[in-house]
Order: sequence, then C-alpha cells, then structure tokens
Amino acid sequence: MDISVVVPVYNEVESLPELCAWIARVMRDNNFSYEVIMVDDGSSDGSWKAIEELHSSDERLKGIKFRRNYGKSAALNQGFQETNGNVVITMDADLQDSPDEIPELYDMIRNQGFDLVSGWKKVRHDPSLSKNIPSKLFNWTTSKMSGVKLHDHNCGLKAYRKEVIKSVEVYGEMHRFIPVIAKWAGFKKIGEKVVEHRARKYGITKFGLERFVNGFLDLISIMFVSRFGKRPMHFFGLLGSIIFFFGFVVAVYLTYMRFFMEGYRMTERPIFYFGLLAMVIGTQLFLAGFLAEMVARNSADRNHYLVEKVLI
Repeated sequence: MDISVVVPVYNEVESLPELCAWIARVMRDNNFSYEVIMVDDGSSDGSWKAIEELHSSDERLKGIKFRRNYGKSAALNQGFQETNGNVVITMDADLQDSPDEIPELYDMIRNQGFDLVSGWKKVRHDPSLSKNIPSKLFNWTTSKMSGVKLHDHNCGLKAYRKEVIKSVEVYGEMHRFIPVIAKWAGFKKIGEKVVEHRARKYGITKFGLERFVNGFLDLISIMFVSRFGKRPMHFFGLLGSIIFFFGFVVAVYLTYMRFFMEGYRMTERPIFYFGLLAMVIGTQLFLAGFLAEMVARNSADRNHYLVEKVLI
C-alpha cells in the first residue's frame, strides 16, 4: 500500500464527508493505493455515525472509536498501530489541512529520501494575538532546545516513512514533538514543506492558549525522558551523590571541630542543619534514581486506551 492517512477526529461531524471525498479524489487522480484511518477521540456530536456511514460506502476508510476523550496523541498512536502504507500522512479533520498536499509529501518521503516531512503553515488564518504570536514563540523555543529546526512543530499535516511511526511512541501530549522524538530515535533526515492553511469552515477550534503552556512543560518532560528515560540513575544518582557528598563534608568538618576545638557546639551552627538536610536529600534522590531504574527496566506499555469499536 502506498499511503495511510491517519485523521484524529473530535467533534468534526460536518467536515468528515467533504474531507473523505477530497482525499479520495486526490488518491484517485494520482493512482495511489491507500487507506484512511479515522480515530474518533470520544466525540459527542455524531462523528462516529458519520465514520460508520463512510466506511459502509468505502472499505478503504477505517475507523477506531475511543470510549472517552484521550487526546490527540493517543488518537495518533492508536492510528499508527493500524497503518499498512509505506508512507503515513497525518492531518486534522477540520479541513484546515489540504489533502492536495499529499502527492508532494509522498514524493519527498519516497523519492527524496526524507524520513519525516513537517508542514509549515507560513500564511495562517488565525487570530494573530491568540495563536500566531504564541505559536512563533513556542516554535522558536522548541527549535532552540531540541535542535530540530522547524518553523511549525505543531502543524498537524506531516508525512512519515513507515519505519518512523513504527519505531516511536506517542503519549500524553507529545504529538507536538514527533519530529523531536524521531530525531532522538535515530531518524536524521527531517524536512519541512510550506503547506496551505485554510480557514476553518465548520465548528470551532478545540484548542486554547493552555496548549502553549502545556507544550513548554511537555518539551521539558520529553527532553528529560529522551536523555534519562532508560537510565534515570545517571541523573538522580549523580545529583543525589553530589548533594550527599556536600553534606558529608560538612559533617566531617563539624565533627573535627567538635573534638579538637574546646567548647565548640556544632548543633548550634546553622551549617549543621544544612549539612544534615543535604545528606537526607542526597540519599532520597539516590534512592529515587535506584527505584526509577528498576521501573524503567520493567515497565510495560504505557499506551492502554479503551477502544470501543473498530472498523477495519
């Protein structure tokens, strides 16, 4: 199969028939073999019924329904597990991403050798104060911290080599950082393509300003996990050892003063309590690293979602 299109869906019932017809036309015009996997992320507006009707008329359209809303990362991860195409395209269900971009994205993966291509909505149709300015700050910070130079990390329109999405795990709210995760998984050739950003035709946006705050927290989390997720002892153990050593040095100094300085009362010195606190905190951090190491070596799959129905 040439292409798998993964579409997270959350209360977008009006746009689904038009989106599926558009995707089908693009695929037909370019003679692609394909499938569309729509993941209903706990919609309450009849989106699943629309997916069922679309599936009944075209079995290339497949559906997965969550029992409740888990978020975009969960929807993408579940969709990735079901893909069969050599190239995987992700796009939003709100018609703001254009399926006309698919042939060029496919060509960049299959013929130009990219592992991942991220869309760049260079011209946006969003309110500048509420989305554009925070988005630019978020993308600049993410590029600087991660080393993945992209203008639009959060663009939903992306293309992946099949091996990429089968090698990475997306959880929490990490869908914004799939290029970063892919790079740290060893996929180095990451490209960018200017794509059309269309004004929303139906419904309202499902994301507010809080996504940027969550995005920065997720970035810190993913950078820590990527570096120390498999070896937490290297972080907690080292930090704990340094702090404990500081406290131990203080304790040795005070003990020396107590025995060799007549009348010296070390418990009346503030540094005594700093040293004691340092040894306690250092021991706790070391033990935290030890326990985290045990958990990391024995952890099961973290992605468990209550899938209610599947149309394959």
